[in-house]
Amino acid sequence: MMTLIQEIIAGVLIVSGLFFFLVGVLGLLRMPDVFSRIHTTTKGDTLGVGLIILGLMVLSGFTFLSLKLFITLILVWVTTPTAAHLIAKSEYEKEQS
Repeated sequence: MMTLIQEIIAGVLIVSGLFFFLVGVLGLLRMPDVFSRIHTTTKGDTLGVGLIILGLMVLSGFTFLSLKLFITLILVWVTTPTAAHLIAKSEYEKEQS
């Protein structure tokens, strides 16, 4: 019974993460300028990866794999906004000159 509940929760989290990836891609295609595109893709990717990794952690249970997934999640949460900031800064400086 517990594995069925784990699979349902993991499935909901993974499908929710895929939804946010889809929203990020649609935002990338539909937004008019670079800053809006960066915003939508960063938010969509960060939330999408977070939900998918949480779903995988629920599915795997409390194991060494879930610790590795958590470390990967922290890495994504740090690097994605940093990369978006650097891209936005570069675009801003390009527009100023």
